[in-house]
Amino acid sequence: MKSFCIKCNNEEINKYLLKKFKSCNLPNLYVSSKFFTTYNNTILHYKSKSYTEFYDCFCEILTECIIKFYEDKELKKLITLNYFYFSKIEQNIILKNCLSFLNDNKNIENLTRRENIYVALLKYIDENKSFILDGFVQFRLQSYIKILEYTVDSCVNNFLIEREYNEFINLLKIYINSKPNNSNTLHLLYQNKESTLLNENYDVIHTKDFFLNAKYLSDISFSVNDFCLNALLSLLPKKLYLHILDEEDEFIQTLKLIFENRISVCKHCSLCTKYKMLNKMNR
Repeated sequence: MKSFCIKCNNEEINKYLLKKFKSCNLPNLYVSSKFFTTYNNTILHYKSKSYTEFYDCFCEILTECIIKFYEDKELKKLITLNYFYFSKIEQNIILKNCLSFLNDNKNIENLTRRENIYVALLKYIDENKSFILDGFVQFRLQSYIKILEYTVDSCVNNFLIEREYNEFINLLKIYINSKPNNSNTLHLLYQNKESTLLNENYDVIHTKDFFLNAKYLSDISFSVNDFCLNALLSLLPKKLYLHILDEEDEFIQTLKLIFENRISVCKHCSLCTKYKMLNKMNR
């Protein structure tokens, strides 16, 4: 017979474990709860010639328990310790981003952290008969904690990038709202992730001509879209029609944020049709 005792004084966790083990439908598993000395104990007895099913049940339930009840606290601890200079609001945003990232099934960290906890539990239960759950999390799950540290660092970097991006957008909005319009209507054709700027007569505007009066260029290697945005900030249209011939992406979203109600989006008009046909002919 295999016996194991989980020591924990958190009433919510104890109730969770009792419920999970009693509902796991594992034959020959006997579950009880008893307060002894300083801890409330969840006691498991399993009678079988093979312990494989019991070990798997135990590790699955405890893995979910640790993620459910400890992950939030561990992330908060790491954020407070390593990024104490952020405000409480900013720390809460980072925490929310961390939890969202870890719970996204598309991220490998989701699976990896579960594997780390599961393997640590499997190794421990095979060699021991009890543990204090708090102590196990603190001292036996260092690989798991490393994953949380990496997640926090990544989410902080993304937070800083997003904050700088928002500050940049706000500066440009302030700039264009403080200047008079230099043109009434412009058309921007967007296809294959590149933009073509046209005036109200549908003549192509050579955006590189605005380079010397640059208001914005994103990096040292200037793209077509960099030149286009810089031209728009010089021309400051009263109305900007976006003719999107492909899917929207970050550049289009940036234009929408900067120019707001000046923008109208078009996906099917005579101009769109003309450029779609030209694109097919040039293939």
